[in-house]
This record gives sequence, structure tokens and C-alpha cells, in this order.
Amino acid sequence: MSGQALAWVLFGLLILVLMVLDLGVLERRSRALSLRQAAVRTALWMAAALAFNAAIYLWRGRQPALEFLTGYLLEQSLSVDNLFVFLLVFSYFKVPAAVQHKTLFWGILGALLFRGLFIISGVALLHYFHWIIYLFGAFLVLTGLRMAFRGEEEVHPEHNPVLKLFRKLVPVTGDYEGSRFFVRREGRSWATPLFVVLLVIESTDVVFAVDSIPAVLAVTTDPFIVYTSNIFAILGLRSLYFALAGIMPLFHYLGYGLAFVLAFVGVKMLLSDICTIPTGAALGVVAAALALSVAASLLWPRPASAESSPADDGGGDG
Repeated sequence: MSGQALAWVLFGLLILVLMVLDLGVLERRSRALSLRQAAVRTALWMAAALAFNAAIYLWRGRQPALEFLTGYLLEQSLSVDNLFVFLLVFSYFKVPAAVQHKTLFWGILGALLFRGLFIISGVALLHYFHWIIYLFGAFLVLTGLRMAFRGEEEVHPEHNPVLKLFRKLVPVTGDYEGSRFFVRREGRSWATPLFVVLLVIESTDVVFAVDSIPAVLAVTTDPFIVYTSNIFAILGLRSLYFALAGIMPLFHYLGYGLAFVLAFVGVKMLLSDICTIPTGAALGVVAAALALSVAASLLWPRPASAESSPADDGGGDG
């Protein structure tokens, strides 16, 4: 087996072990995560990502390690949008706190597959049709501008087309059935509202990937680096949600930081054939933009009477 193939196999086994440990050992019962538990889990996932980054440095050198770290930071920051949507979806469907973690676990498991398909497709397109890099770059710039300058808009989970189709095809129970996604009634299978929530989360992640995957491809087109950085960011998203759920509205300028990051990596793509922005410099710009937007949110808090808008609180399609 080649070194590259072995790396993919070992990474798959590592992710399998971490996910089994996370759900099967650390969470044997359905219960809500406390803030302390969520913070510890978030720190552990970040430590695992950094340890993997160190392994890449030892195995392949400085440049791939920098690319992984930049991709991880990009994906982690753009995933903040996912957190706001999780909060909205759980609130809309009144999901019990005790089963939210299980829903996110299976949602993230599905994201592993969809992200892999997106990455393979994106790398193949860039390899065979180099000019697509300009389409990706322009798309990211326009997405960043739209995120920064759009007015108020609301997200309506009930308008999700996947959800509408599902409800036409499958009967759904009126109440939650603990942590179960399906139940057997009247000789047929019924979906529970918890599966409906999972379906909404899964389909919205596909929308998020449309922005985040091209952003990471602006850093590197190495499928292994793109996929592993994406997966580590996604795996830590569940615990990060529970750690930040109560304070996410405080970061009302973060949306502008994310908008700048998307526009920046879009410009990086557009200029790739003219001049190359070093990965280290790109990492510094992304980190600085996020740090400044968070600092601005804390230094100039939003007045209590001010209404939230998606551009202010990080909402978007990233």
C-alpha cells in the first residue's frame, strides 16, 4: 500500500475511533451537555486537530502543515454560520436539549460523506478545467459582499424544499419519541420530528459546503489536506455549538469578519495566476480578520434594543 493510501486508511480509522468514543463512551445517556463539558470537548477536538497538524508537519513538511492549519481555521470560522442555523432550527422545532447532541452527531456524520463528494468534485474540476478557479474566486467575492451588505432576512426552516418533499412521502408523528428518529405504528414506519430536524440540518450543510469548500480550495488543492482540515473542523462543531449557544449573539460583528475572509480568499483565487499569496500570510490575514471582528463585538456591544440582522450576527451561507 502506498504512503498516500495508508494515510487515508489511518485517517479514516482515527475518525471512526474518535466518533465512537465521543458518542458511545462519553455519552451513553441522552442528556444536555453542560457549558463546562462542552468547553472541555471543544478544547479536546481542537487539540486533536493541532496534534494531527503536527503529524502532517513531521510527515510532509512545513508547507502542507501550514495549508492544513489555514484550511482548518477557515472552515472552523465559516462554520460559525452553521451554529446560528442550528440554534434557529432547534428553537423553531422546539427540540429537547437532551437529544440535540445526538441530532448533531448524525448530522455531522452525514456531512463527512457530502463534504468528501464536494471536495473530490472540486479538485477534479480544478485539475481538468483550470479556468474554473476564476468562477470559484468570483463566487466567493460576491458571497462575501452579499454577506456584508445585505439587509435583514430571516431563515425559514419550514420552507426547506427537502423537508417539503419528505413530508409528502413519509408520515411524521406529532410528538418527539425520545431520541428515536423512526417509530412503528399501525403496521408502518413513521418518522419523528427529530428526524425532520436532522433532515433540515443535513440539507442546510450542503448549502454551507458550497461556500466553504471553494474557500479551502483557494489555500490548497491537495485532497487529503482539504478533506482532513474540513473534517476536523466539522467534528468539533457539535461541542462548539453547546459551548457558544448562549453567547453567539454577542459576536454581532463576526459576520463582517467572515464576509471579509470570503472576499479575501476569493481575491486570492482570482490572482493565483498573477501572484501567489503565501499560505502563511493568508493564515495571518484570516486570523487577524476574525480576531478584530470578535474584539469589535466585545468592545462595542450591540444596544439591547437593537434588532438582530443576519449580517450582524454571522448569518449567511458560509
